[in-house]
Parts: sequence; C-alpha cells; structure tokens
Amino acid sequence: MPREPHTPAEYWDTYMPYRGEGEQPAPVADRFEWTQYPGHGPGVELLGQPRRALDLGPAEGKEAVVLARQGVEVTGVDLSPAQVERARRWWKDVPGVSFVHEDVCDHLASTAEPYDAIYSVWGAVWFTDPEVLFPIVAKCLTPRGVFAFSQAEPVPGAYGAQPMRGKWLEGRERELTVLRWQYTPQAWADLLKRHGFTDIDARILPPPNAEGMGTLLVRAQGPE
Repeated sequence: MPREPHTPAEYWDTYMPYRGEGEQPAPVADRFEWTQYPGHGPGVELLGQPRRALDLGPAEGKEAVVLARQGVEVTGVDLSPAQVERARRWWKDVPGVSFVHEDVCDHLASTAEPYDAIYSVWGAVWFTDPEVLFPIVAKCLTPRGVFAFSQAEPVPGAYGAQPMRGKWLEGRERELTVLRWQYTPQAWADLLKRHGFTDIDARILPPPNAEGMGTLLVRAQGPE
C-alpha cells in the first residue's frame, strides 16, 4: 500500500489516480469547461481575448490547451510535480502552452510580465487563502485584465477555510490537512472589491438538472 502523503503537493500527486492498464491517455481538450458538467455553462468567452493567460492549478491542463490552440500564450502553474509531468507529456506537441511546477503565490510574486487573464477551474484559487492570493493576482494583471475562477458551490454554513476530507485525510488531520476556501457569492465579491477588482460577477450556476452540485463562478477585472 502506498505511503500516505504528508504534504499538499504529495496529496495532489495521488489525486484521481489512473486505474487503467498501460499509460494513461490524454483527455479530450476541445472545450473550455468551468463546471463539472460537459457542455454546461459559459466557455472560453468569459476570459475575453487575452494574449497571455495564467492557469492556477491546471491539473490535466485541458483548459490551457484549449486556449493555446486559439493562439493564446498560456502558462499553467501547479503545486504537484506528478500533475505537471503528466501535463507536459500529454501536451508536449501543442505550441504556446507550458506547465510549471511551483506554488502559485511564489510564481505570481516573481512574475515580470503581466497577464491579460488569470483563471482557475476547480484549481488553486479554491485551495489558497484569498487574502494572500488576491492582492498578488491584482498586481500581475494588465490594466482591466480578467480574473476568473470556478469551484463547487459552498456548503451552507461552512464558510472560510474548511478542511477537505478524503481517502487520505479521514482521521489523519495531524499528518496532513488540506484546506479549501468557501464563501457565498456576495462574500467573494466583497473580497475582490476590497483588493481593487471591479466589474465583479459572482454567482452559483445551477446543475443542468434538478440533482447534482452547482458551481460557484466568479469573474472580475483588475485595477486600471
């Protein structure tokens, strides 16, 4: 049995392991998806027309590839070396996209050239303290650049930093605790406004049927 992970990076290295035979095939990357329901909700148009874009926590890298195939220069930054290695292997022949193994806040702090769009699809924004992340994102956007992210809708009454429980985490909080930040749409909007963002749209996108989990979808523009 593999050793339980002791760091967040090790946890994401083991997240959603491939259980098939042989090498895991690359997924289909033909549409920019903000939700967990294929074809549901808005697509890449939410980002406007960026020249350079940054994907915070790309995992498989599908959204980054969709953008790159439209001529956007895309960088994906992920904490997990396993996820980065896999994305590089899958998409090595796609021009305009690169994947970097680094903490997203460290990467943003060292960014020399601003991005036209910074986004996260069920990625690092969910698992990073917004009080730390948002001011760095604001500094790394071009004037009026787009910041957009999606994640699961919040559990009513469970707001702020919440411990994520799963196969490796149940009963093992002393070894590893992975936090995710959950707020109401209005609370997200207030956080963004406080850090200088404008034209903020934060909402819950319902699932395509009566059952299932909705998606928190947030879009804002950076300072002038």
